[in-house]
Amino acid sequence: MEDSIQRAVGRVIEAIREDLAEQHTVDGMARTAMFSKFHFTRIFQRTTGISPGRFLMVMRLHRAKQLLLSTSMSITEITHEVGYASVGTFSSRFSSSVGVSPSTYRRLRGVTPQVPVDNRAVAQPPIPAIQGMVHAPESEESEDRLTFIGLFRDPVPLGRPVRCTVLEKPGPYRLDSPPPGQWYVLACSRLRGRQDYWQANWSDDDALIGVHGPMTISRRPGAMEADLHLRRMTPLDPPILLALPLP
Repeated sequence: MEDSIQRAVGRVIEAIREDLAEQHTVDGMARTAMFSKFHFTRIFQRTTGISPGRFLMVMRLHRAKQLLLSTSMSITEITHEVGYASVGTFSSRFSSSVGVSPSTYRRLRGVTPQVPVDNRAVAQPPIPAIQGMVHAPESEESEDRLTFIGLFRDPVPLGRPVRCTVLEKPGPYRLDSPPPGQWYVLACSRLRGRQDYWQANWSDDDALIGVHGPMTISRRPGAMEADLHLRRMTPLDPPILLALPLP
């Protein structure tokens, strides 16, 4: 049954990808998956980590990232190409999800001087840190890859992290002074030699991702432990939108 659900969700994702300018509705997605609207929404979120509508938004913004870097299309043209009617709405969602505006993303060629972080003032953080180990699959342990780790509200990396770090290779990490609340620790690892290594594409063959959570941060002594076990990214995983720095 799980295989048939993944195939159904995969059909929907592929149909969206083929025409991002189409005004896809949840009803239409459910018909493609051959499930009722209610059942489809539930299994889609369980399979991908986010709702169908948010997945569609991520795919559109991810395509916009590609067009900004690989074409001379104007931002207005890209807005309509990826299914937005309003340049203002597109730019606002791009900025909040990627961390920089579309024009800045193009000017910086897809990378940032530093990770855009959602700074939250916490006078007395409940715990000093979240820490743990990032484990790569055994077959990937000898590869030269960089690993981004961030603290997010969602089980997928949408928007800016509240805390983050970049490792030279999988191994021990530490996120200092995490704010109170419920959070997910998310990791993305890419081969260092790839020129576009943070610029995930539809045919990623080297991206590894990992998640730990949800975890609730409240007052308690000592650091919280959160190990991350990386796995290969699949077409059912939302593309990574956040603009990240080169080493």
